[in-house]
Amino acid sequence: MRAATGAACALALLVALTACLAAAFPRAVDRYEDSGLRRAAEQARPDRTVIEVYAPPPSPMDSSALRENALRPDALAAQDSEVRARIPGPLVIDRGQSAYGVRSSQDVPVLDPWLPRPTGDPPQMTLVAQSGLAAHSSVAQGRLPRADGQVTSTTDRLEAAVSTETAKALHIKVGSVLHTGVYTVRVTGIVTPRDPQGAYWSTKTLLRTPAVIREPLPSTDMYWVGALLLAPDAGPALLARDGRPERYWQLAPDVRALRARDIPALRHAISSLEAGPALREVRRRIDGPSTELSELNGSTEVTTDFDDVLIAYDRIRDSIAPLVAVAAFGTGTVAAVVLLMAGGLTAERRRAELALLRARGVSLRGLTARLLAETAAVAVPAGAVGLGVALLAVPADRAGAAAWAAAAVTAVACAALPLRAATAHRVVRVHTGREDVASVRPSRRRTVAELTLLVLAAGAVESLRRRGTSGSAGDLVSLAPVLLGVIAALVLVRVYPLPLRGLARPAARLRGAVAHLSLARAGRTSASAVLPLLALLTALTTAAFGGSVLAGVREARDHAALLSVGADARVESAAPLPSGLPDRLRRTPGVSGLSAMSVTDAKTGGGAQSLPLVGVDPADYAALSAHTGLGAFPQGELAASGAATPALASRATAETYGTRPFPVLFPDGTTLTVRITDVLDGTAAVSGPDFLIVDRAALSPEAARPTGLLLTGEHLDGKALREASPDTATVRLRSEERAAYVDSPLQTGAERVYTAAVAAGTGYALLALLLSLLRTAPERTALLARLRTMGLTRAAGRRLLILESLPQAFLAALGGTLTGWATIRLLSPGIDLTAVALPTAEPDSGAVELRMDLLSLALPAAAVLLLAVGVGVGQAWWSGRRGSVTELRAGDAR
Repeated sequence: MRAATGAACALALLVALTACLAAAFPRAVDRYEDSGLRRAAEQARPDRTVIEVYAPPPSPMDSSALRENALRPDALAAQDSEVRARIPGPLVIDRGQSAYGVRSSQDVPVLDPWLPRPTGDPPQMTLVAQSGLAAHSSVAQGRLPRADGQVTSTTDRLEAAVSTETAKALHIKVGSVLHTGVYTVRVTGIVTPRDPQGAYWSTKTLLRTPAVIREPLPSTDMYWVGALLLAPDAGPALLARDGRPERYWQLAPDVRALRARDIPALRHAISSLEAGPALREVRRRIDGPSTELSELNGSTEVTTDFDDVLIAYDRIRDSIAPLVAVAAFGTGTVAAVVLLMAGGLTAERRRAELALLRARGVSLRGLTARLLAETAAVAVPAGAVGLGVALLAVPADRAGAAAWAAAAVTAVACAALPLRAATAHRVVRVHTGREDVASVRPSRRRTVAELTLLVLAAGAVESLRRRGTSGSAGDLVSLAPVLLGVIAALVLVRVYPLPLRGLARPAARLRGAVAHLSLARAGRTSASAVLPLLALLTALTTAAFGGSVLAGVREARDHAALLSVGADARVESAAPLPSGLPDRLRRTPGVSGLSAMSVTDAKTGGGAQSLPLVGVDPADYAALSAHTGLGAFPQGELAASGAATPALASRATAETYGTRPFPVLFPDGTTLTVRITDVLDGTAAVSGPDFLIVDRAALSPEAARPTGLLLTGEHLDGKALREASPDTATVRLRSEERAAYVDSPLQTGAERVYTAAVAAGTGYALLALLLSLLRTAPERTALLARLRTMGLTRAAGRRLLILESLPQAFLAALGGTLTGWATIRLLSPGIDLTAVALPTAEPDSGAVELRMDLLSLALPAAAVLLLAVGVGVGQAWWSGRRGSVTELRAGDAR
């Protein structure tokens, strides 16, 4: 560290940065996966996520006192504690949103005539005595119901509260008396839920929101249903009715405690509760002491749809994980190569020192141990610092995976120099021969290793094309782009000196020596050039793959939003729009085009069938269709010709009606004869398999009145459009629709991690190129000094260094671009981006495939070329500032 302080600090910085990135990656993945699971649980309705336990009342053979005591809050609370104690981990219950109580298993008809009756049937109410009413509601009017411990199975007069929504819908006021035939219920208060969307009120939404129930067809009867909220200790009164009251416990999962890594254990816990050992324990605690037979066939049941929520989330996560793993493997490979190159650079710098130590009798084991200790003294503290920064920068629960990742980076950094030195100095020698590709032939072991990698890459690609990015394909699938980059690097290192040597011969006939000398030196590049080339190709391939993933996601969302809206904005109403609205919207900022349309449900086939018929202005709609790419057609296709009106139709409609004229009937009683002249795969006005498009001028004045407007333009102002439109119209923007597809932390987190990984991989690749150029910098500087003593000008020296470094950089840029292109072409059939782009899409909506992104192919390659040229220019400039004698001494010292 004293002799080479700069090199030690550079190694420490490299190890700290790499360890920090490696440790932050698993924590970032855990963070967005956990956030995605919590968001999925929050968006699911409580009636799906809450675990509900049902139990009938005690046996009728018991005494009245025993039966009443079983329905009192003390007994229910004790059983609630025992049930929660039997919940298997890692499932955690949110006590604040959980509840228990007694309710009538059948709705009670309320006979008072002043209550609303849509079709004459009386409303029906559920009597609920649920715990925690005072804590989960605020009294809007009156007071909460009381029972004062005096309610028994013979009580027929009760107090109850209703929610504000129930009171408004059923016209209930404080002091209203409801008669059910068995009970007389006086409403003492109207309450407002503190958290209406919480599990307490939303597990059974009737507690806060009444509903109108329609009888099954052919009946047309309808009636209201709602809930009367009794005092929590009024449960024994429900025994007075033949409907058999039901005991229940609502166990709401604690969303804050959910972890994506616990999904298998969570699903196992839910299965155990629904039909397993946990259910047996719950039945034992609720049904009381029983025989083994009753434990297996108890009356208590546990139901929940929380496992369906976990399965849906797991499906999306399993589709996203392999894509993120591609970036992780690619960036990890490049980072490992850079660490190995850093060790190789140090070994090359200390070659003479290590060779002298070996010549003086130092054993290979002792030399390796000494170098390992020297490197560890720098790398281990740097790795610990990187780990600490990652733990602070990316908050997450688990630290084990981060620690292992940082330890792996530190181990590679510590082992790079000793292993490189052990390989180079396993034989004691002072002088070494040439080590370029012209004199060092690949060994048999290297050939076998390259063939093995080729087989692995082919197997990974074939596996991905056959099975896609499902979890069954394994990590080999995620390694496919990296393996393709490895194979390309090995192939290019073997073949690229050949054309350079071929070009060197005709270059020798040129007047100047710069071209010939640069080509000759580039053709004799070091045999160890496979490492920087591997780093560059892997990074460029991963960047191209990542760019194609992001491009595919972006294009899929844009197309889905366009299909949903039909244009950049859509204004539509069930009734005809005001006649002056199109002119007002045309003057709205950002609007460049507008097409009015009238959508009518027209009858065909004698009125037996119906399909959407769209009346449009041919010129405006043709321009709109060409702009959006949805069903483009020539304007003349809708020009009137003959007795029948020309019409554009969907493929299904054209197959049904053919090209013969047929009549269509409009709701206003008018009839129009149309003839299909062209077939469209889709159109902007309507979605669906059937439609007809005609000229609005051919319609009656009533049918021609526009019901919708399609607008195009850049940066449309949604607020201005809504202010200009009537209240009855719906305004939808394509940009808002597209933004709705990115609503999950799982999606956005995966995209950010992928982008960061690709950026880090590109940075490491450029660092690998820089290290490769720095390794040969002293030799090239000395060569340049010698040539200057022979009359080489500074401009010619600059051209020499640039031309010498360009072949390998150009090879890496071109090879990386071609490898990235081939990777996308090979892997796109097996990769489905639907879960990332459109997680709510239907399973049969079609796969979202990779899209070639020219920017991600060209930019990293251009950066490689610019860096190579920049280093050559910088080295030539720096050498020109120093004297040739100094440079020759530096070169001779080597």
